[in-house]
Amino acid sequence: MANNQSVRRHLDAFTCDRIIGKLEEGRSVTSVAAEFGIAHSIVSRLWRQFQTTGTAIRGFSSGRPRGTTPADDRYIVLQARRNRWQIAGEIARHTTQATGRPISRFTVARRLQGGGLFARRPVRCVPLTLAHWRRRSL
Repeated sequence: MANNQSVRRHLDAFTCDRIIGKLEEGRSVTSVAAEFGIAHSIVSRLWRQFQTTGTAIRGFSSGRPRGTTPADDRYIVLQARRNRWQIAGEIARHTTQATGRPISRFTVARRLQGGGLFARRPVRCVPLTLAHWRRRSL
């Protein structure tokens, strides 16, 4: 990595607590930032967060929690590879029985796409039966 590129690293909870403690003592934001070797904007943002929320701990990510774990995702892909003709609904039923958590067929379809597989089998034309094949060749 080049020297002129910045590397983002989150401050650990212990360092955040030390910074807040020094600011509570009455030290300036600039002096605390210089002591820890970080930008003053980081320290001021941390201080502002502490003053408004009462805590300097990073929040968790927002959004809807995932319905499957990474282990479930691997299981879904493995089931699809074992039996290629199984449809997404059947895989969803097997996974629900195995894990005990309800999983929809749409979730299975998304996980299969993530694993490089697809829930639907692409069909170009109707396959010929042996009788059709013989008649066509004649």
